[in-house]
Amino acid sequence: MTALNVACKSALCCSSLADSSRNSAVLKIRCSISVSSGSATSELPARPWKISDARLVLEDGSIWRAKSFGASGTQVGEVVFNTCMTGYQEILTDPSYAGQFVLMTNPHIGNTGVNFDDEESSQCFLAGLVIRNLSFCTSNWRCAESLGDYLAKRNIMGIYDVDTRAITRRLRQDGSLIGILSTEETKTDEELLEVSRTWDIVGVDLITGVSCKTPYEWVDKTESEWEFSENRTHAENYHVVAYDFGVKHNILRRLASYGCRITVVPSTWSSSETLKMNPDGILFSNGPGDPSAVPYAVETVKELIGKVPVFGICMGHQLLGQALGGKTFKMKFGHHGGNHPVRNHRNGQVEISSQNHNYAVDPMSLPTGAEVTHTNLNDGSCAGLAFPARNCMSLQYHPEASPGPHDSDPVFGEFVAMMKRSKKNV
Repeated sequence: MTALNVACKSALCCSSLADSSRNSAVLKIRCSISVSSGSATSELPARPWKISDARLVLEDGSIWRAKSFGASGTQVGEVVFNTCMTGYQEILTDPSYAGQFVLMTNPHIGNTGVNFDDEESSQCFLAGLVIRNLSFCTSNWRCAESLGDYLAKRNIMGIYDVDTRAITRRLRQDGSLIGILSTEETKTDEELLEVSRTWDIVGVDLITGVSCKTPYEWVDKTESEWEFSENRTHAENYHVVAYDFGVKHNILRRLASYGCRITVVPSTWSSSETLKMNPDGILFSNGPGDPSAVPYAVETVKELIGKVPVFGICMGHQLLGQALGGKTFKMKFGHHGGNHPVRNHRNGQVEISSQNHNYAVDPMSLPTGAEVTHTNLNDGSCAGLAFPARNCMSLQYHPEASPGPHDSDPVFGEFVAMMKRSKKNV
């Protein structure tokens, strides 16, 4: 045994032990630890805290040490930041995040755990999750398991105890960056940096990997306890064919709640097969990546415009813009969050919206007859368009509010009204 003796003579810290003159207080502390004769550290107790065991290496050369949770290994992706205060489970299961690391600006994540009701798809498609503080305690009446266990089962990497504010400022200044997440110490920083600088997400077809493989019928509506719109009675049942470019479940639930019968088809489904189904309307859904990387989808949209009422959301909005002859471009760092103000030019109201996209439609490139119906008030980008003469409408953001506010939900009713008018004119 080895021992350490410390003698402390202080009239201030040991006043309770001093005599009346407060000058003779002596406190002796004896600390003992067991030390092996063969090694000074082999039998030391394990640290009660987790040490940094992961790295985030960005293409700009910065290296961020962090602690891992979820899966282990090495993964490459585009780093984007999301400003939502809550709703991390909907974000994790949003197919539009395929190929991306999502950095949450809200510093505390995981406190409500995860459940099996809030998932927006059947699996997680994002490349990884980056957060500041990971909650190791969960408290929610619907919680089924912890966030870490959830990600580990789905082979999704996550890191925490990293300066997310500093990374967010870097992304806002330099734009979205390619990064590498790794828990493998055998890989050097230089090797990881080289991979980040040679990998690219632009021009890659990410839709095929998230779309369904065969058509199916969707029947689920929004459950009554989560219903937030009035006048839910619909005399007619409209048949909508929904192209799955990475569709979120709540988009389908909201359409069903507005009285639609929905057939979901793969992203490669031909326009001729769609028309054989005799739909009352067509939905082009959200999805990941670059709209210019999927020209087959643009052609499908082009072939269906003017024949059936069309509603595009997010990726569907961008594909509609291209099909009308417009152009799309990659934004500096995109829009990802549930607090984006949008002006609705048709009624003059401002809607707080949920958004998730890295590309936008150039409004100056749209043809005569197309009009910008919504504008993002943060940067003036096109947030919605319409071509009334051809029964087309679209939004760049997510009216289904998963996660996010419900301001834009009435757009589903507008789509139903457009189908109703078209049906009467036939």
